[in-house]
Amino acid sequence: MYKNAAGEERTVSPAGVLLTVSVAQLMVSLDVSVVNVALPSIKSALGFDDAGLSWVVNAYTLTFGGLLLLGGRAADRFGRKPLLTIGLVLFGLTSLLGGLAQTPGELIAARAVQGVGAALIAPAALAVLTTSFPAGPRRGRALGVYSAVTAGGAAVGVVVGGLLTEYVNWRWVMLVNVPMALIGVWLASRHVAAAGAGDTARKLDVVGAVLATAGTSLLVFALVRTDTEPWGSAQTIGSLIAAAVLLVAFFGYEGTGAKEPLLRLGLLANRFVSASNIYMMMVSVNIFTSFYFASLYLQQVLGMSALKAGLAFLPFCLGLVAGSLYAVRLIARFGARNLLIVGGIVGALGMVWFSRISADGSFAVDVLGPMLVTSIGVGPLLVPLAGAATGGVAPNEAGMASGLLNSARQLGGSIGLAAMSTVAATATSHASSTDSPTERLASGYGMVFAVNSALLLVAVLVAVFVLPRAAAGPGPGPAPAGAPGRPQGRTAAAAGPRSDLLNEEGPRAETGGRG
Repeated sequence: MYKNAAGEERTVSPAGVLLTVSVAQLMVSLDVSVVNVALPSIKSALGFDDAGLSWVVNAYTLTFGGLLLLGGRAADRFGRKPLLTIGLVLFGLTSLLGGLAQTPGELIAARAVQGVGAALIAPAALAVLTTSFPAGPRRGRALGVYSAVTAGGAAVGVVVGGLLTEYVNWRWVMLVNVPMALIGVWLASRHVAAAGAGDTARKLDVVGAVLATAGTSLLVFALVRTDTEPWGSAQTIGSLIAAAVLLVAFFGYEGTGAKEPLLRLGLLANRFVSASNIYMMMVSVNIFTSFYFASLYLQQVLGMSALKAGLAFLPFCLGLVAGSLYAVRLIARFGARNLLIVGGIVGALGMVWFSRISADGSFAVDVLGPMLVTSIGVGPLLVPLAGAATGGVAPNEAGMASGLLNSARQLGGSIGLAAMSTVAATATSHASSTDSPTERLASGYGMVFAVNSALLLVAVLVAVFVLPRAAAGPGPGPAPAGAPGRPQGRTAAAAGPRSDLLNEEGPRAETGGRG
């Protein structure tokens, strides 16, 4: 029970909570990719150059990823419901400003602040979800819907972007968020309980947030600029060194100087947490860069309109959503660890196929086929990753754990996009001088997909060698220490094999998993 703004007592509805979280997560996920198909129109309308255009995407993902840990701790400190509401309002306002932007600087600034709103929404939404559903099958099914919305939102974004750009105006790829934000605020006021909403004794680690965001932003800036500034230039080397110093300072401060750290470094000692976050970064690089470069390939090489390019992503969208929804059954049957291994290999094969794109290619062979194979592999991966990363932490660190996972997703995407832009530019510049412009572009984009396949294989190796084998096999999960019927101090392995990463108590075999 909780009291709403009118003082009426209401029973928290699990369906209402899931709907609220889904709307919020759909909005922030959709906005990662909704602008991709509109990029050529945005470039011509506002006068972006090639280097500046990627910042329409990067400005959002950088502040989103860089401030997620702060957003997670703020949710723990001030309460999930207030942070979710504030984030939704900020997201809606900045979407309105972005839709009305008249210059490149105005749009990039709006996208950056929009990312701040997303950084408040995402960890609060995931923490609301995991604390509103009991551990076990119900939470697993809820996480399946959450993961489907996350994957589907990013995929649907390119479709929505194509429709809006073709039939209305590119500005509506931003303005469409305004009604969604209003709906989210209304749903949160009705369905999200304020109970247990914060630990006012906590202090926010602003220093850590500044170091993390500045370090990652400078790293992405250095990577993006390598298409015009050589790797050996003073600007590139200086930016990379400064980024490294800031990031080392962040980890040092979190480990020794912060009274209430954004990231408790002991959390990374939990192999479930560390493995799932590394794996998530590799998957995010693949998803983010696939949307970006496949959109450019469809429009700039195959000559599709924005609408056709957006609709071309429908099979990928449906595959990701179906995989996420079916993931819980796959986990129950084969085990989460096995699913991560096999799914990563299948996704890598899809990327290898994607890497063979050509200037005279066709949609069916060069895009549809690899999209379907990739979605079959990648679609089911988000559910076991979410379960591993958030299931084994103390309730008062739920925001930290969810913020860390979302940070891995967003920073992996933004850093990956910056790096892959350099890969594409380098491969394009080294193509044969006798090749046509479209052949050179196809060569560059193909190299991106080839590198993506290698990164997914790295993720598979992480699942094989870092993720504990306790994540696989049938049987009950371990009981908490002191639970009746089991001696205290038994490890997960001693207590019996586990059915999945979303079992009764989550991954708790690792000593670093609890606060």
